[in-house]
Amino acid sequence: MANANRQAIGEDIAYVQYKWPIGKPRVDHLRGPIWEVRSKIGNRIARVLFAVEESEMILLHAFIQKTQQTNPADIELANQRLKEWIHGQSN
Repeated sequence: MANANRQAIGEDIAYVQYKWPIGKPRVDHLRGPIWEVRSKIGNRIARVLFAVEESEMILLHAFIQKTQQTNPADIELANQRLKEWIHGQSN
């Protein structure tokens, strides 16, 4: 991924972190505690799945979206990583 793309995604994440809570088109709720930040990079859309725990934004999974619908496997991976993060915090 080119540096300009990484910078655009990082700026979108920082914007969401600063303005939270916000909604569409930049942020959408997916399922349970999982949300997504959408970043337009060229003619593609990058998605960063995240959760908010005790005012912390936890970035869980990022990918380039190829279809309109977010793949349930991507959401499940984010959920699993959130569980691991929460478990790690309790130790």
